[in-house]
Amino acid sequence: MKKSNKGTQALFEKFSSRVTEAAGSTYAFVGAVSIILLWLCSGPFFDYSEVWQLIINTSTTIITFLMVFVIQKAQNKESLSIQLKLNELLATNEIASNRLVCVEELTEDEMKVLRKFYSKLSNMAKEEGKITESHSIEEAEQFHEIKKERTPTPKKPKQTTK
Repeated sequence: MKKSNKGTQALFEKFSSRVTEAAGSTYAFVGAVSIILLWLCSGPFFDYSEVWQLIINTSTTIITFLMVFVIQKAQNKESLSIQLKLNELLATNEIASNRLVCVEELTEDEMKVLRKFYSKLSNMAKEEGKITESHSIEEAEQFHEIKKERTPTPKKPKQTTK
């Protein structure tokens, strides 16, 4: 039974990819516009009846309903492929932090914490004036502390009273 399920999934995957590609083509748009124009032109022959309106409403609703699932399937596959490519880049880059591999599996709250984390890194890099100096918060904090220790604090000018 599992082989049948895998076969069905593969078939739907191929189908959704092809339908998504076809639906985004110029021919599909021209076809859709043609159908609408044909429907509009047929209005006088049907006295713009409720049945005439029901035909276009029902047709477009059914097509839209089915396309949501087909396009979502294709979008899920594309999104997964992009995530895998990014994971590969992160995993093979010795300078990049591995904490972002599979970040898409985190909750939204966990992602917000990470955004704060990287915002802090960005702010520290801006303070230093060189955004390519470091690649992790830990290193950025170490470099930042070292620079603070090495940089003398400017002395405030003495105010003279007159």
